[in-house]
Amino acid sequence: MPNESNTAQTTRRVFLGAAAMTAASYNRILGANDRIGMGFIGFGLIGKQHVADFKTFNDVDLVGMCDCYKPRLDEGLAYMGNPNAKGYGDFRKMYENKDIQAVVVATPDHWHALLTIMACAAGKDVYVEKPMTLFIDEGKWMVQAANKYKRIVTAGTQRRQGAGVKAAKKVVEAGTLGKIHTVRWSAFRNIYPGFGKTPVTDPPPGYDYDMWLGPSKKTPYQAHRGLYHFRWFWDFSGGQMTNLGAHQIDQVMYCMDAKGPTLVMSEGGRYALDNDDGDTPDLQDAIWVFPGKNGAPGWTMYAAIREANAGSGGDSMRGQLYTGTKGTMSLAGNYTISSETKSNPVNDIPRFQGHPTGGPVYDQTPREPWLPEFAQSAAAGRGQGRGAGAPPAAGQGRGAGAQGRGAGAGVATDNRYGLTASGVDPTMALNERDWLDCVRSRNKPFCSVEDGHRVAVVCNLANMSLRLHRAIRWDPEKEVVIGDKEAAAACVKPYRAPWDAALRACVKV
Repeated sequence: MPNESNTAQTTRRVFLGAAAMTAASYNRILGANDRIGMGFIGFGLIGKQHVADFKTFNDVDLVGMCDCYKPRLDEGLAYMGNPNAKGYGDFRKMYENKDIQAVVVATPDHWHALLTIMACAAGKDVYVEKPMTLFIDEGKWMVQAANKYKRIVTAGTQRRQGAGVKAAKKVVEAGTLGKIHTVRWSAFRNIYPGFGKTPVTDPPPGYDYDMWLGPSKKTPYQAHRGLYHFRWFWDFSGGQMTNLGAHQIDQVMYCMDAKGPTLVMSEGGRYALDNDDGDTPDLQDAIWVFPGKNGAPGWTMYAAIREANAGSGGDSMRGQLYTGTKGTMSLAGNYTISSETKSNPVNDIPRFQGHPTGGPVYDQTPREPWLPEFAQSAAAGRGQGRGAGAPPAAGQGRGAGAQGRGAGAGVATDNRYGLTASGVDPTMALNERDWLDCVRSRNKPFCSVEDGHRVAVVCNLANMSLRLHRAIRWDPEKEVVIGDKEAAAACVKPYRAPWDAALRACVKV
């Protein structure tokens, strides 16, 4: 394990190197051959996908690979296909390589923040996978680092890149659905009875488990506390709320132009998976209250997460459901809209044997759709209006297919909102391309570090509420907990030495 003094010296050395690099000199480095030198940290499921994507871009050089598990490092280097690429077991050595201008962080979640912060201090631009953080203050530090060192940091919440999502945002902005008062999403699957339990053992040969733990607390090695299964432990992850939930929440906040909630309530826990050594929830329900504009009443977001029942019908809804006074929109890659109907509200009052004298008086006002172009067709049982988007490919979420077929399933374009929508957009590649373009232009990326931070705040507040068993009030402007000292303290978790010193060398904590 590196000692704290060496870590601080290394951090200071890379920091001084970055400080000497002006924007002009940075552009000169790129200008030498107009190619961006790329380094990759973490060669797991998503890390391998990133390498595959960047191999298709003709303006990058795949220069370095870092992984603390030697067999994966060797496999990653071979997969990169560059015989001159260098391998690293310690990312700090990679950060000293001046041929690398940008890095992709695709490690377990507990490393995302510190690797990004130290990369910024070393003068590297960063693409960091979601979730950006495991506790709220990490996001503040990441934003601080990106601004302090003038780095381009993109968050891996790429699904907002889809044309269908952008078209859906136009629907919201146009007020087509009326007043949107509720958004719902869910993440259902069934892995009962779980992945099993693994004993405490020595790490396999070539696995630097202490480096893998990094800033997280020291814990004995188990097979599930490493590589893929880390995701189901609080020490390294936030469960499905920060995994699948981050993608859903990002799209909602983008479409609704939301900065953050004012109240969060969540409950759940380990209810069903009785043959599994994970400790994140297998059942979680959450409600967030978001403010409206200029003090007006806002809207609520509901989420349901299930790990031991895949559900059916509406329970297994994929994507999001936006509920407005005039219509409902489902969004999962593509979107569909169905109309609400309107009539005399009195006619919706129950009748039974009729009201006595002085009670409500019914009339014959017919029911009509608020949105005629999205009205249900009585003959076909399908919508007459058209949403947007081709049906998504398997595994990408079936917005129009799995969620009740309202209006417009399977239509490829929607000219009314100025966009072509598709449920099969290669959104990760789009996000990577946007990041590379911004590395050159120094413009703000579409999935910015600030966006990733706000999404992570929403996820982390729900997990905090669940673990504290109470609602949490939040100020989205000041980004502070209101009136709860214990919840406020949960916004930060101390890093383990020597990584606490490395953090303090880069940003103000």
